[in-house]
Amino acid sequence: MELQEIEVIIEKDGQVSIQVRGVKGLSCLDLTKDLELILGGKIEAREINADSYDTSQADLATQQVKG
Repeated sequence: MELQEIEVIIEKDGQVSIQVRGVKGLSCLDLTKDLELILGGKIEAREINADSYDTSQADLATQQVKG
């Protein structure tokens, strides 16, 4: 099993970014769903790279949550 990581970055201005690594396909969205709700549930922007659509590759998704 590959290493799976969720990195949460909270900026001084309160902006939160969530980055998921080591997860295949779009399942990263399921992993962060509860975390997004806890942080207020308001997604300002979501960036999903091309590898997320290829289930043979690990993906990296960056999400910004306004709390």
